[in-house]
Parts: sequence; structure tokens; C-alpha cells
Amino acid sequence: MRTTFCGLELEHPVINGSGTFDAIAALRTFGDALLERFPFAAFVSKTVTVAPRQGNPPPRLWEAPAGLINSIGLPNKGVAGYLEQDLPVLARLPVPLIVNVMGFTREEVATLVATFAEREEVVALELNVSCPNVESGLVMGADPSETAALLDRVRPLTGKPLIVKLTPNAADPGAVALAAQEAGADAVSLINTLKGMALAPDSGEPWLGGGTGGVSGPAVRPIALAQVADVAERVTIPVVGMGGVQSGRDADALLRAGATLVAVGTESFRDPLAAARITSELADLRGISPAKDGAIRKTRLRVA
Repeated sequence: MRTTFCGLELEHPVINGSGTFDAIAALRTFGDALLERFPFAAFVSKTVTVAPRQGNPPPRLWEAPAGLINSIGLPNKGVAGYLEQDLPVLARLPVPLIVNVMGFTREEVATLVATFAEREEVVALELNVSCPNVESGLVMGADPSETAALLDRVRPLTGKPLIVKLTPNAADPGAVALAAQEAGADAVSLINTLKGMALAPDSGEPWLGGGTGGVSGPAVRPIALAQVADVAERVTIPVVGMGGVQSGRDADALLRAGATLVAVGTESFRDPLAAARITSELADLRGISPAKDGAIRKTRLRVA
């Protein structure tokens, strides 16, 4: 189950999707027991932007028949607040820390990359390219030339691995992945959420405060599998697969499709220790005994 990813030696191939596991809140709840039994092989932080963001107005979540629609809006303290308040706490985690960053211009992304390039606590950066470039009007991750231009700008700023998180709302995600690779990306991750909407039953108006939101959960699993398989055939860099992973069998399917790592997202909202169970189930599928691999443990956390 030990896995090498972008030069990082990980205990197993299961990590978290950005923004789907609040490690700081979990530490407050479970205390040091979480550090001893952390469910992920690496931790991906929620998205950090240059300036603080309040996020979208409520309501922010809609439970769909086979998943979730979220319109969170990427609330965060901004890079200065993250460095002062969040990073010291996340640096305590017993696994490598990957920071997810997003900007509305290439220069904003460059500022974030350059800032985190200097922080030893951060081993890699994930670039969230699902937002529009306000200068061109194009979604950075939906257009291969936009993606390449972004990598051309930020690649010289750091030697840390750069992971490009692809949007599924692109005409050809494989072409975007290839452009990212050719411009210097070390890995790609996919899929991000798909655009969706829910209507209030009484008024027929959009339920979510942001109007639309991102669809995740088991409903998107077949789409994730298809896009991961397509991207893995077109690039030689590692692929992080995610989208509706609920079991070890789901994780195994993405690995068989060409992923190097698998990320658990929406399932962690229902079960904070889902990743530990999924890792154990994956080991069972591959005939690996938990007794032979200390990274795989079925465990229970107690509230501190």
C-alpha cells in the first residue's frame, strides 16, 4: 500500500479532497487521538486565496438523491490569516501537507505560489483552476492555453510539486491535463465538482444562496471514472482521482483506471473516518493484511 507520489513517500494511496475535511475542527474535537490515527496519507488544505473571503450567502448545501450540491464559495482567512492561524495547526499533522490555492488572475496565483514556496511546512501545492481569469474571462482550467499560460507564470517560482486540479466542466479535460503537463505540472487531480442547481419546492426559485453549486458524491462517480481513465491515457505525470468514493472498491476502480492516489471527499461529511475504512477495504481487496501494514487501521476516535 505504500505509494510514491511526486517524490513523496506515502503510507497508502488515500488522501482527502480539498475542503472536505476540517482538520483543525477535528483536532479540537478529538485531540491528539486524531494525530495518532489520522485517516489520510497526505492532507490537502481547503482553498487559500490572496484576500479573505466570506463565501456565498446561505443556504449553502442541498442534499441530492445521490450526492450533495454545495455553494460554499471558498470562505477563508486569506493568505496572511492562513499563515498566522491555520498553518501552525496543520503543521502538526503526521502526514505531508499540500496547500490548495486559487486566484482570479495569474498574478494572484503567482503571489500564492511564491509565498508558500518559502514555507517548509508545505510539501506541494494544488492549483484550483476552476475559476475564471478576470482578465480574459476564460476559466483557467477549461482552456488548455489558459492552463499553460498559468503554469508558465508560476512554474519558475517554486521547486515544490505543482498539482493542477482540473475542472470536469471542460470540453476536453484530457487536453487541459496534457497542456498542464507540457507546461511543467508535476501531477493533475480530478474531478472537481460539476455545476448543478436545486430549486426551492415552494417558490421554484434557486435554493442555494449562490444560485448554483457544485455536485459531488456517488452521482458523479461514473463521470470521474471516465475522465480519470481518459486523462491517465494522455499524460505521464501522476493522477489523483476523486469523485464519489465511498468504498475500497470505488477507490480500487479509480486506481485501475490510472490514478496514483485517490481522494475521499463528500463521504467524509457523513463519516469523518471514512478514509480509514476505505483504506482498510482497499487493502483487503489487494490481499494486504492490516497487521503487515501499520498505516491501515480500523479504529474509533473518542471526543476529547
